Amino acid sequence: MINIQLKLTAKELELLSSLASDQLFRREFIDPRMPGYRPNPADIVLGKQLVERMRVANCRAMGITDVRRMRSTN
Repeated sequence: MINIQLKLTAKELELLSSLASDQLFRREFIDPRMPGYRPNPADIVLGKQLVERMRVANCRAMGITDVRRMRSTN
């Protein structure tokens, strides 16, 4: 697997994680109701893990050490 590095501001990372989270919601709950939809549970799991990693990275960038506290405010 190839690793890719990307520099983002904390605000950009926050926006990206929010957009990715919204897209995951759509794939998990809305798209399955569409005719012809083919589920890919592995992508949903991978996407959720990625969103969590982005949120943890954003918390660290903002100086928040207790990530659980940050989750409860969102």
